[in-house]
Amino acid sequence: MELLILLGLPLFGAALMALVGERRWAPEVNVLVSLATFVAGCALTARVIADGPMLVWNEQFFVDPFNVFLVALTAFISLTTSLFSRTYMRIEEHHGKLSQRRLRLYHSMFQLFMFTMLLALLTNNMGILWVAMEAATLSTVLLVSLYRTKASLEAAWKYFILCGVGIAQALFGTILLYFAAEKVLGGDGMSALLWTHLNAVKGQLEVSVLSISFVFLLVGYGTKVGLAPLHNWLPDAHAEGPTPVSAVLSGLLLNVALYAVIRCKILVEGSIRSKLPGHMLMAFGLTSVVVAAFLLWRQKDVKRLFAYSSIEHMGIITFAFGMGGPVANFAALLHMTVHSLTKSAIFFAVGHASQKTGTQLIERIRGLLVLSPTVGWGLMLGALAILGMPPFGVFASEFLILTTAMRDHPWATPVLLLALGVAFGAIFSRVQPMVFGEPSGQPLPHSPSLVPVFAHLALVLMLGLWIPPFLAQWYRLAAALIG
Repeated sequence: MELLILLGLPLFGAALMALVGERRWAPEVNVLVSLATFVAGCALTARVIADGPMLVWNEQFFVDPFNVFLVALTAFISLTTSLFSRTYMRIEEHHGKLSQRRLRLYHSMFQLFMFTMLLALLTNNMGILWVAMEAATLSTVLLVSLYRTKASLEAAWKYFILCGVGIAQALFGTILLYFAAEKVLGGDGMSALLWTHLNAVKGQLEVSVLSISFVFLLVGYGTKVGLAPLHNWLPDAHAEGPTPVSAVLSGLLLNVALYAVIRCKILVEGSIRSKLPGHMLMAFGLTSVVVAAFLLWRQKDVKRLFAYSSIEHMGIITFAFGMGGPVANFAALLHMTVHSLTKSAIFFAVGHASQKTGTQLIERIRGLLVLSPTVGWGLMLGALAILGMPPFGVFASEFLILTTAMRDHPWATPVLLLALGVAFGAIFSRVQPMVFGEPSGQPLPHSPSLVPVFAHLALVLMLGLWIPPFLAQWYRLAAALIG
């Protein structure tokens, strides 16, 4: 019942917003639907903690500690983003950037996007997983192009084409996965695409076909993760879309795409009994960290700056999952959590900063501490958190990843440290004058919605100082499932 409600609420919300999304009270309804979805996510989480993994609806849906942790995170960030967008999008409408028709499109596509993310996380069918990821692409294309400017339309097309090519590779990988499993599970019909069935017989699957399948799945879903050199869509989509869309792209979509990769890795690594899938993840992850760190120095747009930071951090998480083992997997899951919370908080602060100064260009955003002290401190604290400064949670997860790399793969440690140092210099040197420099404009009368910013940062700070026992146990169980 909890799962049915969880999936039904955002789908109902999308239909409702398609009808009334332009009304003055539509943002409040959007928040209420997101709140109900979060409550349903919490109920499902409590059920899994109490009763263990669940298979429902003829085994088409599967819930275990790995995906239910991401479901709770997705539902929470969906709620805080809807709270932020309530004020933010009204200001955009007041500035003449959005019409009521486009607000209706935004609200309906926001809820549809949440439905596709939850469907991708909860499905047990690898085919439905692919469909959900494709649906997520289509809904976010409409969100990225919401402003209908030349730049936003170009970014949306670039996103659509590159992720469309990537998702086609993932489709071919899924077909190969079915081909490898059909000889073992073919007598059970469509069970050849059920992840739990595949996992039960992974040692019997055709090794060569499964290895080729993983290459296509990694490239396909890795495109949506934003792994270099498949990352070119991500900075444009973040920079040209509305800020709430940037927040959910960084905080949710990248995680869900990486979740799909890890589910495939579990199958392939257990089948071929080789660390090749892990080594491939390490290679893509390390490349992403290095490429993004150096490209940060070239950015002049503040949203593009933090988009490249997302590429860097997804590279760190991918590298950690590639190393494998209980500590690295634990650290990767923790880093997924704190990165999602921190990066969405940063985009919230950046959105209001750009509204107050009328620009996204870094050189023209100055003196936020004078223009709006709360926005300024939100951006500064968010930047320090994402740069891995103690005592924030990003420091704890990066420390675990680095120490594991020192022990198991010492050759990678200097590369990681160099990239992290370069990224630190690039981001801090740009954020510091934005916050503490001479003001570049006059304070504007509107009041920003910054409760989500500081709520996220408070959670990240808490996770750096203390991880609640139930959450730590949750991470351990998920890390053990990943293997």
